[in-house]
Amino acid sequence: MGRAFEFRKARKMKRWAAMSKAFTRIGKDIVMAVKDGGPDPDSNARLRAVIQNAKAVNMPKDNVERAIKRASDKSLGDYKEVLFEGYAPHGIAILVETATDNNTRTVANVRSYFNKCNGSLGTSGSVEFMFDHTCNFRIPAEGIDPEELELEMIDYGAEEVFVDEDGILIYAPFESFGAIQKELENREIEILSSGFERIPQVTKALTEEQAADVEKLLEKIEEDDDVQNVFNNME
Repeated sequence: MGRAFEFRKARKMKRWAAMSKAFTRIGKDIVMAVKDGGPDPDSNARLRAVIQNAKAVNMPKDNVERAIKRASDKSLGDYKEVLFEGYAPHGIAILVETATDNNTRTVANVRSYFNKCNGSLGTSGSVEFMFDHTCNFRIPAEGIDPEELELEMIDYGAEEVFVDEDGILIYAPFESFGAIQKELENREIEILSSGFERIPQVTKALTEEQAADVEKLLEKIEEDDDVQNVFNNME
């Protein structure tokens, strides 16, 4: 198995851990998708993907419909996606993906987390190059040969296909998202969920005590309502 498989396994138990946090994140994703491409999922591929993810975490249909309706209100402020880069203690690189309607507040909060936990917030481009920006899709495994699918999806950018208890996972570079989504839909293959991740090119091993220092910072960052995802290169 490749890096995507190992990364997925390590993050599996942490991602979307709190259901209320998951709903908040998806609610913001819906707003950004509607503002970007309109409220009709049939003509808005980004919104279709978010709705699939909402189903994957059992977000009630009423919640989704309310979020779409609210996002269609022109008076509603927009969310801006902002990426923060920095270092945790012991030289661990961290990327923080946020969706914010108040960048001043978000910058101040994220900076305070780094400062309080002996980390340092860096400048744009300081650690992003250490991670591969990828997209992923989860589809049902029933009736599909993963090896055959991998050979077929290579033409659309897929780099790694593997099976776990949740189905078949397809990983590809970030820019291949649209092509793979379109091909899966053309084949009428159900997309259970999809998303984007940043996989570290090289990981760094820490002692148990050092890892605890890093986890302290990660927990503070992940609790922030403006934070969508946090990635690091700790082994």
